[in-house]
Amino acid sequence: MPISSSPEFQLRWLRACYFFFFAILGVLVPYLGVFFDSRGFSAQEIGSLLAILMATRIIAPNIWAVVADRTGMRAGLVKLGALCAAITFISFFFEGSFWYLAISLTIYTFFWNAILAQLEVITLETLGDNANQYGAIRSWGSVGYIVLVILAGWGIDQFGAQVLPFIGMALFIGLLLSSLPLPSTKASVLDSKQRPKLQLDKSIVLFLLSALLLQMSVGPFYGFFVLYLKQVGYSETFAGVMVALGVLAEIGIFLYASKLIGKYGLRLLLIFSVGVTALRWLILGYYPDSIVMLVFSQVLHAFTFGLTHAVSIQFIHRHFGVHHRSTGQALYASLSFGVGGAIGTWISGYIWGDGSGAVYVWVFAAACAIASAVAVILIPNMNGKNQQLAEEVSQLTTKEQA
Repeated sequence: MPISSSPEFQLRWLRACYFFFFAILGVLVPYLGVFFDSRGFSAQEIGSLLAILMATRIIAPNIWAVVADRTGMRAGLVKLGALCAAITFISFFFEGSFWYLAISLTIYTFFWNAILAQLEVITLETLGDNANQYGAIRSWGSVGYIVLVILAGWGIDQFGAQVLPFIGMALFIGLLLSSLPLPSTKASVLDSKQRPKLQLDKSIVLFLLSALLLQMSVGPFYGFFVLYLKQVGYSETFAGVMVALGVLAEIGIFLYASKLIGKYGLRLLLIFSVGVTALRWLILGYYPDSIVMLVFSQVLHAFTFGLTHAVSIQFIHRHFGVHHRSTGQALYASLSFGVGGAIGTWISGYIWGDGSGAVYVWVFAAACAIASAVAVILIPNMNGKNQQLAEEVSQLTTKEQA
């Protein structure tokens, strides 16, 4: 019996892929620092190892995006990436030196980090004219994150940090199984002579710069938030609940993102969200002992990631034409979550030191967020419809001449 290729069938499995992909993120991002700490690595070594996780987003998505845009085999690349990531993650079950784990992280995250950009393109193209419903589909990733960040925190409390590889492997297998039903139909592809040339105008460059600076500000949160709360005196379970609270707020904003974008536009929402992010890091740095302020700072994650990401995905979809969408998503992922996240995490490790510089880590994060907001203000064209329309007209003209 052939696999159904109806949009609803495909969206069902895309929801599952998002769930498992971000469930893995919910385990690795908050608790990988704790896992490395349990194996005896210093703060500087932990920062460097976590930077590798971010840094592979620089190379992997772009390599896979070139293949995807030239072959149209986006679903096939998702399946291949999930399979290779699951196989190579086995190396995490074995103890080793700093360099052993550095190589292990580089290999499996190369395959894992290449998946998301293709999922984003497949989802938006499956939705078609209903692209504003992206947030409702993507929210399943947030559900996966929130479920696993709580379960993993409880598991580490009960069994120790060495339970992390077992949880991670189960999730990688779930991601692989969820990707297999995706129809392996190829997207339309033009040869090199017919394909419109990718143009990175001032709007795109400034947007990518703002995204990079924003993720530099989030780097300390990815790498040191749980360790920070432990230093203050909270448990891993409480830290997991706090992370989950942030993702719960993220889910809520995803469900209303399309309405907010339609009412307020991309620029205003992005400036507001990034400004709120700067406030969030200052609250976290100066009021960690107050549970009320800590809860408030986590609720602001709805803007730090949820609304910011929804706006960013729409920006990329509007500014990149159909034959460069994988490249656009890859550039966004690699420069923001990759370069920005890696630099932010790496610098944070040195500012953190022995833990006495923890407050200054969040001041650094706030400064990066403010710089990001300035870059957004300078973007001349947020809608970007003209470039995409011009490319589609060019494509139609080429077909008519053929």
